[in-house]
This record gives sequence, C-alpha cells and structure tokens, in this order.
Amino acid sequence: MESENKIKKQKLVLESELEEDETPFIQEDGGTKSLSNQDITTTSRHLFGDSEDGFSISIIENMKEEYGLFVWPCSRILAEYVWQQKARFSSSHVVELGAGTSLPGLVAAKVGAEVTLTDDSTRSEVLDNMRRVCVLNNLKCKVLGLTWGVWDAPIFSLHPNIILGADVLYDTSAFDDLFATVTFLLQKLPESVFITTYHNRSGHHLIEFLMEKWGLKCTELLDGFSFMPSHKAASLSGNIQLAEIVLDTPN
Repeated sequence: MESENKIKKQKLVLESELEEDETPFIQEDGGTKSLSNQDITTTSRHLFGDSEDGFSISIIENMKEEYGLFVWPCSRILAEYVWQQKARFSSSHVVELGAGTSLPGLVAAKVGAEVTLTDDSTRSEVLDNMRRVCVLNNLKCKVLGLTWGVWDAPIFSLHPNIILGADVLYDTSAFDDLFATVTFLLQKLPESVFITTYHNRSGHHLIEFLMEKWGLKCTELLDGFSFMPSHKAASLSGNIQLAEIVLDTPN
C-alpha cells in the first residue's frame, strides 16, 4: 500500500510538471499531444481499442534528443501488434530492447505482461525518461541499462519468453551486437521469440544473412501496415516490416 501511494504521489507531481507552460492539445495517432515551450518536450497520448475495452498510454518525448526520446513509426506499429495479440502477451515475461520511449513495452505491461524496459546503459537521460513514463502510466515495469553485445550482470538476470525491438535495425554497425544479445536471450528459453519492426531500407537480405550467422530463423514476416487500423496507418509512411524470429533448432 505504501509503495502504491508513493507511485500515486510521483504521478501527481509529474503530471503537474508536464502541465506547466504547455500549448493546447493537438491530435496525433488517434490521441492527443501537448508541447512544452520551456524544454521542447511533448506528451503524446496513444489509444488502443475502444472506450469499452481499450486504454491509452501517455509518452513523454523530447525534441532535443537525437534518437531515444521520440515515438517512431516502428514503435507505434509494434505497440499495435502487442495490443492485437494481447491474449498472447498476458502473463508473459517481456523484455524490450532499445526501448527508448517504450510504447510497445508499456502496452505489453498494460495487458498483463511482466515487463523489463532496456536501453543503452550509457544513455541515462533515456533510462530516466522510461522511469517517468512508467510512473505517468501507473505501470510497474523494471528499467535496466543494457548495452548490446556487452556481457555484464543485467543481461544474466533476464529470462524473457518474448523479446521486443522497435526500429532496432537502423545502424548496420550494431547489427552483430544486437543479434548476439537476442541469441543469448533466446537460448535461455527454447520457446522464446524476438518480435521486431523495422524499416526495410535495403531489403531483407542482410537480416537473413545475420539470422543464418547466429542460428536464427524468421517464422513470421508481415507488412507493418497490414494490421494497422486505417486511422492510425494514415499518419505513418515507409516500408515497415514486422518479423518474428526464433532459434533455428534441429528437428
């Protein structure tokens, strides 16, 4: 009870801070978005489902940051996939890699998953923002600094059966470190899966090569817009794929 009251107090303080010096709300992604003139911070609200069985997730974004504090299209598409597959995610152990603003992981937590949000351990501003959005949405997710390809204590504490990654395949120099981390986590549980959304900028061939290199295989490959509601898809663009990847174990 004491910890719940503490979270409620933190949420009230955070909401009060975000309401200061904000412009009127504008529509975005079926929800709302407000802009702070003081530090170029936005608070966007993302809706899932309808008023009867749905919910919204509020995300704090910062226009000053280079990558980690925006809600990118891949994140919105992966979050929608989690919502539509909510029965599958309920009661699952989920780790989001390179989570940034963490929308997919927060949706997973909202539908009943036990969630750990991770991002580069050197990016304290991103990790701090994750903690803020957890408080804002009254969700008890773990937040962990995890650098791909680095074998320190945090990675050994994780045992997910679902790994999420939105737009983590954008920097080819980091692909091997990412797949090394994913493979290590998948090996902990034979039935685990890595679900990722990415811009298909140069074809699927490099990803196919890396999957073969690390002993992985793709079991599902979807056009990211094929399952998006039309009102959400209308505000997005690009060739975005969703892939489900597992260990390629011998039969």
